Amino acid sequence: MLPPEVQAEVQDRKWLQEALELAKQGAYGTPPNPRVGALLLRKGEIVGRGFHRQAGGPHAEIMALASAGERARGATLYVTLEPCCHHGRTPPCTEAIIAAGVERVVVAMEDPNPLVAGQGIQRLQEAGIQVSLLPLGPELRFLNRGFLQRMRLGRPWIQVKQASSLDGKTALASGESQWLTGSAAREDVQEERAKASAILVGVGTILADDPRLAPRLAHPLVRHPVKIVLDGHARTPTHAALLQSPGETWIIHTPAADPGQIHNLEAAGARLLELSPSETGAGVDWGGLMRLLAQAEMNEILVEAGGRLASSLLNAHLVDEYLLYLAPLFLGKDARASAEPGPYACLSDIPRWQLWECRALGPDVKLRYFREELR
Repeated sequence: MLPPEVQAEVQDRKWLQEALELAKQGAYGTPPNPRVGALLLRKGEIVGRGFHRQAGGPHAEIMALASAGERARGATLYVTLEPCCHHGRTPPCTEAIIAAGVERVVVAMEDPNPLVAGQGIQRLQEAGIQVSLLPLGPELRFLNRGFLQRMRLGRPWIQVKQASSLDGKTALASGESQWLTGSAAREDVQEERAKASAILVGVGTILADDPRLAPRLAHPLVRHPVKIVLDGHARTPTHAALLQSPGETWIIHTPAADPGQIHNLEAAGARLLELSPSETGAGVDWGGLMRLLAQAEMNEILVEAGGRLASSLLNAHLVDEYLLYLAPLFLGKDARASAEPGPYACLSDIPRWQLWECRALGPDVKLRYFREELR
């Protein structure tokens, strides 16, 4: 038989895991905030549940306290992230927890936000509440990987998404690429889009495919990610489909762009942002773009990349996640490669990616790789 303290930890982990399942329900609407779940337990009975639904709305703890009412007094609160202790879009959760008479709080992760960073736990302890920190592991870090990275490194999490043939090609030599994958894979892409803070493409994708970029997903909490086009000379047509689809459109251009076209795109509803080229004069100033995205409080950026854009990001060491939809066909030697980073002097110089997800989607396979372990 397990010692009492081990049994207690097993139970705590069970309830934290249930809080994590609640947090997942906020996958679509919370950015720039993290996805958080909370539940209240009193005398072995769940008396309150909550999850953060969208930025500006009540936090998970407040939702759980509201559903519990007076039953929150003397209860244990299980929450996936340290309660906030500052005035942001909403008042501090710590004060509501104290006022409700919660007896104990079990937290799965400290909040890396400098405005919190352990101060929420300290405030609860100062009020006489027992606080336990019980890390849940990579599943929780995966759910909030963009928020955690932005807080720790000052830049968003970059996901490169591609559909590829078995021989690593994304399109025929002519540029034809619709559709490499089947309907199940394309539906899954809509899920990935809906969870992102922004969807980023190069202007070549706009000119070749004229995508909408807005996720087609019937879910009440889906918000519309910002659509970002890297377009140095502002060549995006004013009648482009992404300017007609829901959500804000940003066009990142250089000083070389034609002022008249900039005016026309602004009149069509786009937000035009000037960014100088890289110091070499060739390609994107990735550092400047990352700062711009972080200042806009963006967590995860889904890059729908052709070979050139993917190679540039890989060479800049900015790809945190590689999302590949692998189709069961070969496109041949003249087709366009998914990416051509490097060159590398020897095999030991090449980073090896870590597989996080492998799943069949009809005839296709979804592969999710991370550059390094989640932190």
